Amino acid sequence: MALLNITLPWNVSLDLNHSYFKSNLSELEDTQPTGKNWPALFILAIIFFTVVGNILVIMAVSIESKLHNATNYFLCSLAVADMLVGFLVMPASLISILYNHSWPLPKLLCPMWIFLDVLFSTASIMHLCAISLDRYIGIRNPIKYSRGNTLRKTMIKIISVWTISIVLSLPIPVMGFQDKQKVFVNGTCTLNEPRFVLVGSSVAFFVPLIIMVVCYYLTLRDLQRHSASFPQESKSHSKHSSVQKSDTSLLNSKKNPQGPRGQGRRGMIQALNNERRASKVLGIVFFLFLVMWCPFFITNVLIAICQDNCSEHLYNLIHFFVWVGYISSGVNPLIYTLFNETYRQAFARYLRCKYHEDVPQKKAQAI
Repeated sequence: MALLNITLPWNVSLDLNHSYFKSNLSELEDTQPTGKNWPALFILAIIFFTVVGNILVIMAVSIESKLHNATNYFLCSLAVADMLVGFLVMPASLISILYNHSWPLPKLLCPMWIFLDVLFSTASIMHLCAISLDRYIGIRNPIKYSRGNTLRKTMIKIISVWTISIVLSLPIPVMGFQDKQKVFVNGTCTLNEPRFVLVGSSVAFFVPLIIMVVCYYLTLRDLQRHSASFPQESKSHSKHSSVQKSDTSLLNSKKNPQGPRGQGRRGMIQALNNERRASKVLGIVFFLFLVMWCPFFITNVLIAICQDNCSEHLYNLIHFFVWVGYISSGVNPLIYTLFNETYRQAFARYLRCKYHEDVPQKKAQAI
């Protein structure tokens, strides 16, 4: 039967060509996901933990008074970027994987998705770079830094980081809306502008990465120099002090506006120990970010250089490396949980729907 006549209840008649319908049905079957996909289930778990973990970080910095300092405000803004990766970037990438890396969504969404992807990855490295610079400046001149490091100035720094990230990423949707060939390669939604990839990777990743590593090294060197002033006291004090018992820090002037000099010798030792612990945690964050994102950016640059002469293995690798980078967005909350008691206790309370620390009975009676 050549034609299939269908009369709908509201008296609308449709004529469907049977052969045309059959051919299009076979095409749909080729593109739609079939069978069980266990990697997709694993990716869904990654998305869930990325979103939930970073929401916990944002809540902790917002609620816990012990975490109200410049470094943690930067970490909170970084958690916002990582949470948005889980909300907006990972799900679209998962859908693309289910359709064999073809783009099943409306084509207008492709340049916007690439824009958000580049924006959040750029914001992540810019935040870490800003944290490194901020801590190095504070260690170099802690008294001047503590006096001028107000919440308002910290917010200005964070807004500047986001502004730079947006400016660096904004050409992507402009290019994509003007020419679809810039964001589509054989039906796959991917940036197809080699010059922009080379320049953008350098400005948005490699240069900030070098600044971050250099500043972190200089910070550790200066901390070592400060510790050398009273090595015996520092060692004995660090043995008897537990993690996060004191909020006194070279960079935290909240409790004493006079800075470390007004805290006395013992306060200075405690501040140095806290800075070393904070630097250890941040060092792990920096290292994991470097390890997880460097393979993607290196492969991306190689593809931009070789273009049509690239091996098929490079394209397979970049699909894998991009998800390694995405996973880094969910790793930071785990690091804070393992190495910071304040975060760990806060997360445990929030998961039990207890958003404020219990006040001891004697203290409550005194109040």
